[in-house]
Amino acid sequence: MGLRAVGALHRLAEQVEATSVALAREQGWTWEQIGDALGMSRQSVHAKYGK
Repeated sequence: MGLRAVGALHRLAEQVEATSVALAREQGWTWEQIGDALGMSRQSVHAKYGK
């Protein structure tokens, strides 16, 4: 049961992150700013969400 909960939380976190990144881009945030906020490089963030 615990692992299912962890999986569900992970999926939820991914959805919240994707939505937040999209909103930040709409508000004019740069990939570098988003990466800094998420503790990732701008290249990693752009590769993951820059579609």
